[in-house]
Formats: sequence, C-alpha cells, structure tokens
Amino acid sequence: MPSRRTALALLAGGTTALALGTAPAALAHDRPFGRYGTPARRLDPATLYVDARGRGDHTRVQDAVDAAAGTGRTLVIAPGTYRETVDIPAARTGLTLIGASGDPRDTVIVYDNANGTPLPDGSGTYGTSGSATVTARPAGLTARHLTFANDWLRAGHPDYTGTQAVAIKVTGDRSAFHGCRFLGHQDTLYADSASLTDFARQYYRDCYVEGDVDFVFGRASAVLERCHFRTLARTDLPAPPYGFVLAPSTAGTNPHGFLVLRSRVTSTAPDGYFKLARPWVPSSDLTAHPMLTVRDSHLGAGIDTDEPYGTMSAGFPWQEQRFAEYRNTGPGARVTVPANRPRLTAAEARRHTPAAWFGDWRP
Repeated sequence: MPSRRTALALLAGGTTALALGTAPAALAHDRPFGRYGTPARRLDPATLYVDARGRGDHTRVQDAVDAAAGTGRTLVIAPGTYRETVDIPAARTGLTLIGASGDPRDTVIVYDNANGTPLPDGSGTYGTSGSATVTARPAGLTARHLTFANDWLRAGHPDYTGTQAVAIKVTGDRSAFHGCRFLGHQDTLYADSASLTDFARQYYRDCYVEGDVDFVFGRASAVLERCHFRTLARTDLPAPPYGFVLAPSTAGTNPHGFLVLRSRVTSTAPDGYFKLARPWVPSSDLTAHPMLTVRDSHLGAGIDTDEPYGTMSAGFPWQEQRFAEYRNTGPGARVTVPANRPRLTAAEARRHTPAAWFGDWRP
C-alpha cells in the first residue's frame, strides 16, 4: 500500500494535466500574494486570501469559507496542500474559489474519508455523500485552477464494503468549474442537486477527472466540455469491466442530464476494460430516468466497443434510459454492435447543446 506521503505526491503531480493557459488577468497583474506570500495589497474587501503557511487571512479553506459571509465573495488560495474537509453552505451564494498560481496542480484540497469510514462518535459511517472532501451547496459557485481530491485507497481497507470516496459533491444551480482537477477512484465527482425537484445546472470546462467506478455521477444538468476523463486500472479485479466513467441519475421530470462534448477519454487499463457509462437509479428515486449524451468527443481504446454501456440495478437496464452518442471518434467509439450504441440524428443533436441545458444562464 502506498504511504500517505506517496499518495499526496501523486495527487500533487497527478497522472495527466491539461494545458490550462495562463492565470486570470486580475491575478497575473495584481499578484494578491507578494514576494513572501503576504497579500501585496488589499485589492477588494470582498476577497479573502488563504495560505497554509500563514501568509494570508486564513490558513484553512474552511475558515475562509466560514468568514466569507454574504454573497459574491472571493477566496484566493495560495499553492499548497490543504488536508481538510470543506463544507460550503448554501448561503454563500456567488462564491468564487481561485487557485492563485493559475495551475490546478499547485493547489490541492484533499482528504481521505470513504463511505465505510466510521464516524468519530461511533454512530455509523460517513456514507457516500458524507465522504466528500468538499461539499459545495451554494448557487452561483465558481471555481478556477484548483484540485479537489480524495486519496482514500481500497488497498489500505480490504474490510470496507463502502468504497465510494467522493472528491467533491456539487449541488448548487449555476455552478461552474474552469481548469480544475478532480482526483479519486470510486465516485470522484458527484454532480448532484439539492433535491429531486431541483434541476441544478453545472458547467465543467477544461477539467481533468480520474477514477475507476462511476467517477462522474449524479442527477445534475451538467455540461462537461473540453474535459479529460482518465480511467484508472484496478488490481483487485480478475477480469473486466474494471469500471464505468459516467453514472447519471437524472430525475425523470428533468429533460437534461449529463452532456459531454469536445472531450476525451483515456485509460491506464487494458483495451476494452472500461464501460463508458451505466445508469444509476437510486433507491431514493425509483422514478429516475438517467440521461447522457456524449458527442464530438474522442474515446480511447479503454472503452469496450461491443458493450459500451452497463446496467447498475436489476429492472433498470441501460437500454430503457436516455443514452446517446453523436460524432465521436477514436478506437473506443467504433461501432461494432449498432444496437448497443444509440446515436442521435443531426436534427436531434441540435437540441443537445449547452444553450439548451442552461437556458438563461451563461457561465
């Protein structure tokens, strides 16, 4: 089993990074952290500076969140590894989180709870939602150039049956993530909503997500554009499938689930060992009608072309859900069994766009 230090080193460097461009203009010009890490000058009273080495307003992200009362506040987070759990209340509407360096590999928020991790008071376990390193509840949240990670490892806990370990759970409407990284294994990115009747619109652009089982999942109306999904090989399974990239649980009344476009899927597993997706119909919502469109994306050889989709729960086969593809390329997009790859027509594809998903919101 890798040591915690080794795991953190891997998280800080990651396995793959996107070319994310330069820092936002305001950060590059104003340099909120001076030469020795202290705020160079107070640019905006609505901005709080976080630095693990004590050269900002706060050393912990959660403390800065707690201090950021009101709406429209900004947290600028200095490079470093912040080993903590963070819960952002719904009242922090319009909150912005920014990694100060402009490179998400430099600023990592990480913890290691899993579904089966015992609660400190002995009353049970954290459960899937409770395992999240970061829980983001407010509407209008924006995050840029940050890594959200959960470094819990199955190898260190062979007795656990609850192996879900969430890096971030996002439930707010109009949540946007730009140039961020999401690292974990099972259930890495939980794109959800606050309730069954809330249709949370979320946007992920130029992001990197890695994991092995259902590592992008939930019921949000989420657009993932120009993202890189990286499937990790598992050594505890004797045969494929090693896992699933996406697992939407869209409410039956919601016309928009997950939309993946202009993205790519790569793999560290052998060819054909991963499914692209499977529907999640949770016991809390048996009326869910999972929806997923993957379009204009490059699918690597890790995707099983004969059966790219799987079924999670008996009685809810993927064929009865809203799964479709359009103009994908790459070895994992090859159509070998047409019945197993539902495809949109050109006319249908015109209705599967960010504008259709977001309505009056322009992230």
